[in-house]
Amino acid sequence: MSDSCCGTTSTTVEPADPDRKVSLPVVVIGAGPVGLAAGAHLAERGIDFVILESGDRVAASVARWGHVRVFSPWKYNIDAAARRMLEADGWTWPDPDWLPTGAELIDDYLAPLAKLFGDRVRTDAKVTAISRLGYDRVRTGGREHAPFLLRLNDGTELQARAVIDASGTYLSPNALGASGLPAHGEQTAADLIDHALPDVLGADRHRYEGKHVLVVGSGHSSATTLLALAELDGTPITWAIRAADAGRTYGGGDADALPARGALGTRLHALVTSGRIQLLTGFFTHRVGATGDGVEVISLDPSGREQAVIVDRIVSATGYRPDHAIASELRLDLDPILGSTRALAPLIDPNQHSCGTVPAHGVDELAHPEPGYYAIGVKSYGRAPTFLMATGYEQARSVVAALAGDWEAARDVQLELPETGVCSSNLAEAQEQRVGLATGISGGLLSTPLPLADVSTSGGCCG
Repeated sequence: MSDSCCGTTSTTVEPADPDRKVSLPVVVIGAGPVGLAAGAHLAERGIDFVILESGDRVAASVARWGHVRVFSPWKYNIDAAARRMLEADGWTWPDPDWLPTGAELIDDYLAPLAKLFGDRVRTDAKVTAISRLGYDRVRTGGREHAPFLLRLNDGTELQARAVIDASGTYLSPNALGASGLPAHGEQTAADLIDHALPDVLGADRHRYEGKHVLVVGSGHSSATTLLALAELDGTPITWAIRAADAGRTYGGGDADALPARGALGTRLHALVTSGRIQLLTGFFTHRVGATGDGVEVISLDPSGREQAVIVDRIVSATGYRPDHAIASELRLDLDPILGSTRALAPLIDPNQHSCGTVPAHGVDELAHPEPGYYAIGVKSYGRAPTFLMATGYEQARSVVAALAGDWEAARDVQLELPETGVCSSNLAEAQEQRVGLATGISGGLLSTPLPLADVSTSGGCCG
């Protein structure tokens, strides 16, 4: 039955059956490191689950930066429940102090883990919307007993008792424009703009070699790309950052508490000092447009001062942001600045925290007004670039414990990070000696140690 007031109509919905809801699986969105970790914890708890991966393979986003070596060694990249399951199946984990590439993460860890889950992992299964069965966002009575309804890009629908969204942010990069908006002409010139961590020395080499390349961004993803570009003869490189100097990217050199990061910054600094890389500071990308000589990129800083550079190709390493569109019919309580939950925001605010000073947190900080929906992994951090895989694993453990009704375990949140508190190990020097002139990115021989990138904290690579 229905009654109307002021031109609107409300419909009485039969109450959902709570017992039927409990019998449904938990749906995990994303088969990356954190999504698969959630699957391992669900399996240990005996909770039925399905993992939906939008890509055509497990950890499809990780595969896109498979050529990149991360700062954090294996011992911080493997979830505890996942390790227990794998070891029970006869798996031997890699050298705990080795810094793996994205491809090694998949081949030596994520793919074997997903194989244990069998057909519970579904690829080419992109979620386009999440709602409550029979309930839009406005309707309240009995809402918490209604199953979640997930619609996929092929039109099929699934029902779930709970949803763990570990879909990451890799597919929603920030704009090239310096004010958070796309630069004028950015969309028109999209075929000349690549996003962070292209395979410069491998599959994408033909797009850069001999071309004048502009890299925009001051994070470690941009540093990794710059170092790779410097390996290409006859390839002019321009690096543009908003800051007045590149000290933040260079880090502390030999004195850096993170040796791998320090080595990255030291090599980059040397290339800038030698003139191999031209550095543009105070560069606020405002307009992009094609010319007869290439693509012109114009900076307009807050004072109105313009800078311009003409290049052949652009790498936009400006980070990522969460896309909550699929959950628009759910009741989310998002921080207006970061896009994380309101409770988590002050704990991860990049104005106050690095990735190593973020305190342990779990289900209470990740909860929304929509019971049973949790975003975990890098997506949970919104636009804060301070995420670590180890943090995501603890999120997964806590949330799954809560879904199992074990609230004591869910709230006993702990986080073991490297002694430096951030994203590396103190064995980077030994690692570089072991890499040496080894087969490197996509099979290419490198004359310097492999570039490393803090992709765990660059907004989406490891979600």
